[in-house]
Amino acid sequence: MTLHLYDTGTRTVREFTPLHEGRVSIYYCGATVQAAPHVGHLRPGVVFDVLTRWLTASGYDVTLARNVTDIDDKILLKAAEEGRAWWALAQHYERVFTRAYESLGCWPPTVEPRATGHVPQMQALISRLIDRKVAYAVDGDVYFSVASYPRYGELSGQRVEDLQAAADSDGSRKRDPRDFALWKGAKPGEPAWDSPWGPGRPGWHIECSAMATYYLGEQFDIHGGGIDLVFPHHENEQAQSRAAGDRFARYWMHNSWVTAAGEKMGKSLGNALAVEEVLKHVRPVELRYYMVAAHYRSMVEFSYEAITEAAVGFRRVAAFLARVADEPLPDATAHHCPPDFVTAMDDDLATPAAVAVIFDTVRAGNAALERGDDQTARQAWRHVSAMTSVLGINPLQEPWTSGDAGTEPAADALAALVAELLTARQQARAETDWAQADAIRDRLAAAGVVIEDRPDGSAWTLVSHVG
Repeated sequence: MTLHLYDTGTRTVREFTPLHEGRVSIYYCGATVQAAPHVGHLRPGVVFDVLTRWLTASGYDVTLARNVTDIDDKILLKAAEEGRAWWALAQHYERVFTRAYESLGCWPPTVEPRATGHVPQMQALISRLIDRKVAYAVDGDVYFSVASYPRYGELSGQRVEDLQAAADSDGSRKRDPRDFALWKGAKPGEPAWDSPWGPGRPGWHIECSAMATYYLGEQFDIHGGGIDLVFPHHENEQAQSRAAGDRFARYWMHNSWVTAAGEKMGKSLGNALAVEEVLKHVRPVELRYYMVAAHYRSMVEFSYEAITEAAVGFRRVAAFLARVADEPLPDATAHHCPPDFVTAMDDDLATPAAVAVIFDTVRAGNAALERGDDQTARQAWRHVSAMTSVLGINPLQEPWTSGDAGTEPAADALAALVAELLTARQQARAETDWAQADAIRDRLAAAGVVIEDRPDGSAWTLVSHVG
């Protein structure tokens, strides 16, 4: 089986064929840096990190572009509220986002362009649109004419006649209320750049179109982001880029939301959970595991209880890896992963099925250890190590082995020690030595380790306050 991905544009799972053999180009929308990130902001980072890792494991050379929107209405408003320069606020929160991506083990992008560094490219694209008569200038503003592009709405499934007015600028200057801003004329006290239409600043949608094609070419493989960007942002990107003559993205990928109490996580809803605060209570690798274990197109309901429960399972994986501790670590390639794992990942990044393969392999490895079959156990170890590396959750690899990522290196040692005691307890139960089994359980409980016996084995968790 070859890689298949769900394409938002066609609403089908399509076989992935890169534009250039052996190479893949990806652009996904990064942060608008007006505030500290919440957990929902990191989901695209984790999703596209898993995609990049799997493509790399499959032998592709991947170019990943993730933009930074560092000029925007929200940034200007927040800067005014805080009484600080807009650029200082943007740079501060860009650094906060970078730390958050790193804390979740996301590989750095190949290129991370800032909007303010690419205004000439945006102006050049706007000029092309004006020359093609699909955009028009009015009193220092420039707008894209939605009616001039017959395929508008194709990506999102919207019907033009049903659209409301675009709310990104003063609608009184527009020929059609649905038209959206490409360039915004300067207002007193706001940053501005010179342009053929007068001083001003770019609209949000033109930024990504210009930066994506500047770094990846007029056609590239994959464009992505959160599902909330499908309309209007990505719809407008596709319309203006293709209206200018660029073929643009060949596949569109979108991850679903992280929710809290059933609602999309966001600052406006008052249910946002800042990453820095969450990581005071949750190990970063376990937060990443919790996000990876769900399919990227399904919603993830955030709660400390759910993460704690998921962490119990992850610690069984970590304990097995620490228990065998083979060296050296195998390369994170598809070749070193079991066929069922490869099949799952090639099926639209079916990470729930891929994680199930990891647990099956851990169980087989532990069983091999118990019967003294070191060769089988080490083969399982190599498979588990490769699979967890592909998903970015291998506790034996950076950043999880470094205190710089906010992890606790002692946690995996604890997991290994608990695993040894659980094995001894299982042996005592098998020999009907209930007194010894209970003594081990009581010993662990006294240390704050709670045991739960399940049909597939004993699970444990460390009792602690989590929020």
